[in-house]
Amino acid sequence: MSKKSARLSLIFSSFGHTYAHLFAPIFFVVALALESEMGLSHGEVVSLIVAGNVLYGVGAPFAGWISDKWNATGMMSVYFIGMGLAMMLTGFATSPVMLALFLALTGLFGSIYHPVGIAWLVRNAVNRGTALGINGVFGTIGPSVAALSAGILTDMISWRAAFIVPGGVILLTGIMFILMIRRGEITEIKQDMSPQPPVARSEIIRTIMVLSITMLCTGMIYQATSPAVPKMLSLRLDGLFADGIMGVSVMVAMVYIVAGGFQIIAGRLCDIYPLKLVYILSFIAQIPVMLLAASMGGTGLLVVVIFMVAANQASLPAENSLVARYAPAQWRGLAFGLKFILAFGVSGLAVLMEAAIFESTGEFFWLFVTLASIATVGFATAFLLPAEKPKEILQPAE
Repeated sequence: MSKKSARLSLIFSSFGHTYAHLFAPIFFVVALALESEMGLSHGEVVSLIVAGNVLYGVGAPFAGWISDKWNATGMMSVYFIGMGLAMMLTGFATSPVMLALFLALTGLFGSIYHPVGIAWLVRNAVNRGTALGINGVFGTIGPSVAALSAGILTDMISWRAAFIVPGGVILLTGIMFILMIRRGEITEIKQDMSPQPPVARSEIIRTIMVLSITMLCTGMIYQATSPAVPKMLSLRLDGLFADGIMGVSVMVAMVYIVAGGFQIIAGRLCDIYPLKLVYILSFIAQIPVMLLAASMGGTGLLVVVIFMVAANQASLPAENSLVARYAPAQWRGLAFGLKFILAFGVSGLAVLMEAAIFESTGEFFWLFVTLASIATVGFATAFLLPAEKPKEILQPAE
């Protein structure tokens, strides 16, 4: 495989990761406008995306399995084209039912990215942790780009443009990707660029059992905080920045942009230190900041939210490296797909938890206390991961 193809795989996988994290954050910002436009409560509007969130996770193992049997570049082409068209259709929805339907379609196509794009990246990477960290930053940029663009487009044009414009960009990216495949600039490989030592079957089973719990914890925290952060900032920091949706979108974008840089640091640490250690520390860091976020207000809240999101995102390079380390290479797409059933499918129901707690209390205190408890469960469970022997901790390639 050419070095150019390897570089392009990192570029397109990274942009694909950004796109994969657009539709839900766009919706959660747009939801602030939909509440008045459609005459729905916050809980009713948020519930419209639940089917899309569930499909975003449930579709992942099927996408991964098809990629393992067929090829990753073909599935990435389907992802870019399908995601772009589905987002544009969402912008043309004329009722809550249509909106929920097109969000579900967007979630289904979005489910392709994580099992396919990350497995494709891992296969092409020499230093996995670093590559996953860079890729993770682009994933974290997604919500910030989504929040900022959604706020600007909703205020300046309409909420529909917040879906149609990025959908068009994704569609154009897909067309460019397909042209590069046809010109031979991007090629498919089946073997890892950086092979890993074999792992005992008992350790594989043990890791799968532990990760099934910790990944659910990570996913629930991410899914619940996605709608909670913009709403909480709009309530507790009212008037701090510009009024209206654009002001909230600027704050949310700031949170995710600053937090995203922590994934590069975490990815680099994964190439140097045991994955288990990095993973455990990411859970420990989340607990105190969530407890602080439960009741804080003022500008200090913005700092706390940044660290809260950063700690949650920092767990991902270690988590994805663990999946890549312990999953057989020929079934890695399926393995990542099963991960995202938990991380985005089952955990997508955390959106309902967020809505229910807010509807019953009118605030987010008990939500963040609950999420701190979930992080504690993840921290305790991660201790059960197999210990990495010194000879298994590989040094980055020169």
